[in-house]
Amino acid sequence: MANYYDIDDILAEEELVPTVFQHGANGVGLFDSSDDADKVEAGSRAELPFWLVRELYLRQLVSIRVPPCFDRESKTREEIAADAAHVDLRSRSPYFYELGCKIALLIRDRTIGPFLLVAFQTRYRDVLVKAHALTLTMTPKYLTLLTNEETKLYEAGQSSIAAFKKWRMGGPRFQVAPVLGRKRKLT
Repeated sequence: MANYYDIDDILAEEELVPTVFQHGANGVGLFDSSDDADKVEAGSRAELPFWLVRELYLRQLVSIRVPPCFDRESKTREEIAADAAHVDLRSRSPYFYELGCKIALLIRDRTIGPFLLVAFQTRYRDVLVKAHALTLTMTPKYLTLLTNEETKLYEAGQSSIAAFKKWRMGGPRFQVAPVLGRKRKLT
């Protein structure tokens, strides 16, 4: 279930997932735009938001076709195995890691988890190095390749280096811990 107040979790669950209806259904024609009838036949394919797919899958009304970016024979896996740092994951899904974890848990695919881990580990170092080294002119181009999670990591790296530079240039060297500033009561 989505974290109710987390906007990123809500948006991750809005990502479309390919499904196949196992049973026909009346009154849901908006899922299948191939005809004007207000029904979906068994075997119809549709792309639905993950939050809906989860509920329909748990009720055994649809089967999930793994999105192409997570498929075992996908081009994405080959690209990440070759050079993960230069793969445009945002175009595949802005919430690549979050969606992958949710799908892996739902369909119990044991290959998606290690794939996501390898992808994140190989891109992690590159994201932090570029957060410290990129100029302002190169930053917008680079950010278009990053997923939502990696963008947050990049921004955290930039704020970290900015705080370090401020400290090094003469900022406060030591800070008194808030606990030490309080007076103890005499008993």
